[in-house]
Amino acid sequence: MMTDIVIPDLDHLRRAYASTAQATQVTPLLESRPLATMTGAAHVFVKPESLQWTGSFKVRGAYWRLKQLSPQEARHGVVAYSSGNFAQGLAAAGQALGIPVTIVMPIDAPKAKSDATAGYGARVIQTEHGDRPREEVASERARAISQEEGLALLHPFDDPEIVAGQGGAGLEALDQLEAKAAKADILFCPVGGGGLIGGVSLAFHYLSPQTEIMAVEPQGFNGMGTSLAAAAIETVPLGDRSICDGLMARRPGVAPFAAMTKAGARSLTVTDAEVRGAMKLAFDRLKLVLEPSGAASLAALLSGKTDVAGKTVLVVCSGGNVALTDFMRHVGDA
Repeated sequence: MMTDIVIPDLDHLRRAYASTAQATQVTPLLESRPLATMTGAAHVFVKPESLQWTGSFKVRGAYWRLKQLSPQEARHGVVAYSSGNFAQGLAAAGQALGIPVTIVMPIDAPKAKSDATAGYGARVIQTEHGDRPREEVASERARAISQEEGLALLHPFDDPEIVAGQGGAGLEALDQLEAKAAKADILFCPVGGGGLIGGVSLAFHYLSPQTEIMAVEPQGFNGMGTSLAAAAIETVPLGDRSICDGLMARRPGVAPFAAMTKAGARSLTVTDAEVRGAMKLAFDRLKLVLEPSGAASLAALLSGKTDVAGKTVLVVCSGGNVALTDFMRHVGDA
């Protein structure tokens, strides 16, 4: 079955990046000597996608996916479900391209994210999920709206074109590392459904195969790690919530899993406490405001669960969409 899945090749990634460059900005590659000293690494580079338009990497994949619509689909518009960052990225991409966007969001998604999504001109519909998995309820509502209104149904991560678009963050980082005459030995990247790490891992697989990919997930939501270990997609049981609201997928998407299987990776999990500590350190030492999901990969580096002594490390910090009150509460609890 996996052989039927399209895995973007290098040319595919490059075409997507050339297109999305029209609607995104190059986020910096920051070298942190304090982080290197703290962890024993030779060099630590941080790629803050929190500084991307809409506050996360998601606009990369969203813009490229919308560019693949037929003229008729673009006129009618699209619908998708999202807990926040894909919602904002898709809304902004739709606004830039003149494509109507409807987003179904769980009622408990951060208000800052739902407000920002509406601010980009999208129609936002919220769902109550009770004891059911929130992504399951939201996806059912999005599917119903698609059928009732004739809107193209888009998936926030399980789509080869989304994977290809997110791969731009990896290509960009590789160019920046080359400009610094550096090569990453280890890459830490967060995982929810896997769209970001799917694209980024493919970019490194093609251009920097010696780089070890570390897939970082919240404790209790390690669907990608469980699936990689089983060599088949697995769903983890519904557990307690995590403060990493954008990484609470219980199973990876088929397209990202296929990409990860091709590229190879190791997985590890981080606790909420470790994420809070990473948020505080990012603010204190890097002057970055990261949302919990965006700080997960930094938390993994700081946890010491991976030996980075003497190595060059790249950390992808995926987003910074967090309300000030929530940020202060998390940092205060660190």
